[in-house]
Amino acid sequence: MTGAPESTAYDAGPLLLGVRHHGPGSARAVRAALQAARPAVVLIEGPPEADPLIPPAADPGLRPPVALLAHAVDEPGRSAFWPFAEFSPEWVAIRWALEHDVPARFIDLPATHTLAWAEEAGEAGGSGAEAGGGEEDGGEHAPGPVGRRAGSDDVGDVLRVDPLAVLAEAAGYDDPERWWEDVVEHRGPGADDPFAPFTAVGEAMTALRERYGAGGRRDLVREAHMRLRLRAARKEFGPAVAVVCGAWHVPALREKTTVTADRSLLRGLPKVKTDVTWVPWTHRRLARSGGYGAGIESPGWYGHLFQAPDRPVERWLTKVAGLLREEDRIVSSAHVIEAVRLAETLAALRGRPLPGLGETTDAVRAVLCEGSDVPLALVHDRLVVGDALGEVPESAPAVPLQRDLTRQQRSLRLKPEALERDLELDLRGDTDAGRSRLLHRLRLLGVDWGEPVRSRGGTGTFRETWRLRWEPELSVRVAEAGVWGTTVQAAARARAEADAAAARALADVTALAEQCLLAGLPEALPVVMRVLADRAALDTDVGHLAQALPALVRSLRYGDVRGTDTGALAEVAAGLAERVFVGLPPACAALDADAAEEMRAHVDAVHTAVGLLTESLAGTSAEAGGASPADWPAEAIGGEEGAGQDGDGQAPQGEATHADGQAPGRERAPSGGGSGRAVGGGLRERWRGVLRALSLRDTAPGVIRGRAVRLLLDDGALPPGEAARLMGLALSPGTPPAAAAAWIEGFAGGGGGLLLVHDERLLGLLDTWLTGVPADAFTDVLPLLRRTFAAYEPGVRRTLGELVRRGPGDRPGGAAQATVVPGFAAEPDTARADGVLPVLRLLLGLAADDGTDTADTTKTTGHESLAGVGT
Repeated sequence: MTGAPESTAYDAGPLLLGVRHHGPGSARAVRAALQAARPAVVLIEGPPEADPLIPPAADPGLRPPVALLAHAVDEPGRSAFWPFAEFSPEWVAIRWALEHDVPARFIDLPATHTLAWAEEAGEAGGSGAEAGGGEEDGGEHAPGPVGRRAGSDDVGDVLRVDPLAVLAEAAGYDDPERWWEDVVEHRGPGADDPFAPFTAVGEAMTALRERYGAGGRRDLVREAHMRLRLRAARKEFGPAVAVVCGAWHVPALREKTTVTADRSLLRGLPKVKTDVTWVPWTHRRLARSGGYGAGIESPGWYGHLFQAPDRPVERWLTKVAGLLREEDRIVSSAHVIEAVRLAETLAALRGRPLPGLGETTDAVRAVLCEGSDVPLALVHDRLVVGDALGEVPESAPAVPLQRDLTRQQRSLRLKPEALERDLELDLRGDTDAGRSRLLHRLRLLGVDWGEPVRSRGGTGTFRETWRLRWEPELSVRVAEAGVWGTTVQAAARARAEADAAAARALADVTALAEQCLLAGLPEALPVVMRVLADRAALDTDVGHLAQALPALVRSLRYGDVRGTDTGALAEVAAGLAERVFVGLPPACAALDADAAEEMRAHVDAVHTAVGLLTESLAGTSAEAGGASPADWPAEAIGGEEGAGQDGDGQAPQGEATHADGQAPGRERAPSGGGSGRAVGGGLRERWRGVLRALSLRDTAPGVIRGRAVRLLLDDGALPPGEAARLMGLALSPGTPPAAAAAWIEGFAGGGGGLLLVHDERLLGLLDTWLTGVPADAFTDVLPLLRRTFAAYEPGVRRTLGELVRRGPGDRPGGAAQATVVPGFAAEPDTARADGVLPVLRLLLGLAADDGTDTADTTKTTGHESLAGVGT
């Protein structure tokens, strides 16, 4: 349908509809004006490269909020967004044109220049504000002071005003948003003359440009291109041309200039090859003034104003009541009625034609929230801003990687959502395992759609918890990742191999190996493991080795659940552990306080890693049909108290050693087959030897010596009496108070409170030492002690306080004798343990099938089951 040439709308030239981007009032006025003028073509502010993307907007599957994403083909990180909401005037113009078979075209500066210009000027990626809000166009949501810098000029930066702020101040308003609501949003388009609002806005912008200037060079260049496109459209379609653009540009499009002058402004602009597509957007992103945001404070409220056919205040407060009822707050219809009355009364007192967001918010706080800002914050988050996320159909152009991601999201029933939510995964199921692999692969590619969090349901390796939230800029990350491959799996593999080759730290490579296992990328593991072996062989820093070991050992635990072969990882991890064992004691000498604290963290990490590595190797042996623990040779596991090693973790004196540290007659167990348990047991015993060496080294810092004693005690490798003896030596009068306090921090830190509660002998030693610290040294040791004991749970601190207040004289046997706690003993109570074995056998599926008595079979094999569970 074409416009009538005799229409008065085109008497003064093309119909220029100056709007406020994302303004529902402007959107309604644009729709009324287009309906009245019936133009032959609609020109819209936006990148001309997106003209082919206008027809897909007729697809019901393209649901706003959405955005045009333009990015450099060779460097996808250089990108810009032009967002559109349902209440955006540009979106209304596009939809009107499509519904009436009228051509629609974009006329702003091409993205090929916009992206290159932003890069040349050193600006952050994205000029999304150019079509979607911010300070680029007059009449927009432009937060901040009146003088905002609009870009760089050849001469220098030029200050440009916020037109709304100036007009609001001239009208006597101190809030531009409130002025705009009163003048536009609450009045609607003129019933008699649908073009009157645009005429008034155009005159106001003309006066502002005459007073404050036209802005920087960027504005002049953009407007020159708009005029050229406008001339071309009038030449093709005749005078019936409608232009929807930011109100600030209306005077420039009316200006009489020559084609030569406009082209001269565009000459010499930088260029870059670009690609444009539709991507989903969110209301939250529209509410942000920085980055890619449009600076709208209340997109949810604006969407409501645009959609409500009548009685917007009543309908809004009904929405609020429904939300609060969902949150189990008592809200009745009487509350809603009273809130409506209060909002209308506030509007009358403030001289406003209708209640705005301020009046409705005050009414909600006073009536529905009973004066509390806590539920009001929920209303602001869910309704005023909102969680709307747009949708883009498959028919829209997209990079191949995005198409593959969309396909996997659909097959795994993992829909992107703007609202943050937690997702619990059970990796034993195919669907959840696939979801886990997808999320981990995306993290490898830098697309952080999901963030792993601590699971509340359990700690098994088959369970994962993710916190999901889709942000619009993730579409840029997907476009960036497209250089690595056309599918998520291929791209993640290529990225992992490239990151492995580029990694500098050993810990980075081990972390990458762990990510490859989590992401299900066995094809990338050979490359990563080759780099890992090379880096491990060249790195001699024990700290680096200790940092790398935990991630590598954690990776071994994923083989059972994810079905990944971890044999190569086990070999590298065992070799890395051996190198840590050899280098750790010398590395702990002559350390200052900060270095000692860092080394203590390494010791803790290695201790945990050795335990996991032992379990993993034992599990590998069990799967291969290895021997039971009773059949293991003493030489394989190091014997009692680490046979083949003395207190320093070395071979006994007078006994020769091989180059690899093994004593003659105690050859290292071969890898594979049934040796997994033997190698694992040997690693554990050798590590205990290292801890014994650290606990006795006078050159090691006190915090490390104390930690070594604590780890041995927790592991059952050190008798409580020996721990008390070492503690007594560390707290003897000859030890400086600061060194003794450091020993206590290493020993009692990290959950040591329960140890002191149940072993009053250790508590008595600590109490005796603390009361004997000289007054001049007490202030030096106090910070260390406070840091140690402040980490205990409140109940543990209270129990310790009660024990100390009772004093050693009131304890049975004094400080030297520990109180026997019911349920705790020096040795296991096998009689009590046998009572749970029948149920345990049923849970583990070990019921006898040969007709033997279940109870007898339980007794003979139950302890082995318990031992297996314990390891």
